[in-house]
Amino acid sequence: MAETFTKGMARNIYYGGSMFFVLLFLGLAWHTEKVVPERSNDAEMTEAVVRGKLVWEQNNCIGCHTLLGEGAYFAPELGNVFVRRGGEDGFKPFFKGWMAAQPLNIPGRRAMPQFNLSETEVDDLAEFLKWTSKIDTNDWPPNKEG
Repeated sequence: MAETFTKGMARNIYYGGSMFFVLLFLGLAWHTEKVVPERSNDAEMTEAVVRGKLVWEQNNCIGCHTLLGEGAYFAPELGNVFVRRGGEDGFKPFFKGWMAAQPLNIPGRRAMPQFNLSETEVDDLAEFLKWTSKIDTNDWPPNKEG
């Protein structure tokens, strides 16, 4: 090895390193594009899911709740609420009752506001949360209660 670090050596390290990281980026982008369709839940997206997402956005639910780890940490994670609260058989009745009972007015507990959603909006929001729970998230959240 040479005793001095030459301009040519620096240039080769720069171009070689740049090429390596460009190829690494392209490989990771290709892998992501290949894997995401397998892990997403696009096949089960319905009009009710789309309307439920709109209800979620219009009422700023993410301002308090997290969904798949994104959002505020004020209220519980809702990415797995469908599984936690009854699944196919019990989730919709639970969710309708929960939304109708708000605010709970329990001393020492912060209350969720009453949004006065229509029955259709509550059903659509439930469908959105059901759809979200079926996305492959690599077992996120790490505990059942989010």
